[in-house]
Amino acid sequence: MEALIGQSGGAAAPANLIKDTTTQTFAADVLQGSLETPVIVDFWAPWCGPCKQLTPVLEKVVKAAGGKVRLVKLNIDENPEIAQELRIQSIPAVFAFSRGQPVDGFVGALPESQVKSFIERLIGPVGPSPVEQALEQAKVALEAGDFQAAGNLYSQILRHAPGEPQAIGGLARCFVALGKTKEAKDLLATVDPKDANNPAVKGATAALALAEQAKPADGAAGAGIAELEATLAADPANHQARYDLAMALYAAGRNDQAVDALIEIIRRDRKWNDEAARLQLLKLFEAFGPTNPVTSAGRRKLSSVLFS
Repeated sequence: MEALIGQSGGAAAPANLIKDTTTQTFAADVLQGSLETPVIVDFWAPWCGPCKQLTPVLEKVVKAAGGKVRLVKLNIDENPEIAQELRIQSIPAVFAFSRGQPVDGFVGALPESQVKSFIERLIGPVGPSPVEQALEQAKVALEAGDFQAAGNLYSQILRHAPGEPQAIGGLARCFVALGKTKEAKDLLATVDPKDANNPAVKGATAALALAEQAKPADGAAGAGIAELEATLAADPANHQARYDLAMALYAAGRNDQAVDALIEIIRRDRKWNDEAARLQLLKLFEAFGPTNPVTSAGRRKLSSVLFS
């Protein structure tokens, strides 16, 4: 896995795969460079908001191409001559060069899927990068409950791609599952503010908050569950006891039963305690992740109750 990631993922990209150019070096970097390998030119400026959205996407897809295409970035504020020569009137503007000539291009911030299609028209199919492959393997291990293996994979990814939000979120979730809440909290504190809304980061943050909330006193989760179940047997309308049971079940790893307990509260009294059961249920879904089978089944049950 170390060797796989190190080939072209994250920080281990081939030399000069992505570089800045100027008016003086444009001919060598782009025109001559494209005689050997197709070159994508990103025309941008520091004041351009869409440029800041597009450039990371271009970089990601170019890295995934594994050296079949290169990316050259030109700041048109500092180097206006080339943009004027190519009659560029708005940015971001992207040109593809091959054999010394512009062969394709687009204007505006496109989504990743369209950027990938643009580059594939130039070089053929672009597969997932080694880091993306490792992230997928780690995700499979995480969802299978193999937190040690998933944690090892996420740790390797972060060595090659520091700050990768999916890896941070995944590793934090592994820490939470293994009872290492302090390590999870310390790791999540390193997240770049721009990645705060990344689904993996948000899911790990929710999982950490739930773990701290649901942590049983003296580790007596089983006793707590039995006691709460006895309370509910005597008084099924005790919503607080059912809510506490849901959190005890979650702490014990019985996620589907925790979801069912919260849905039962919603079925009986959806407005109880300012919709506390529904809000807590949404936190659980966020912590499990959108593709988790418990989330999918729980959302269907919730919809059935809300719209019945």
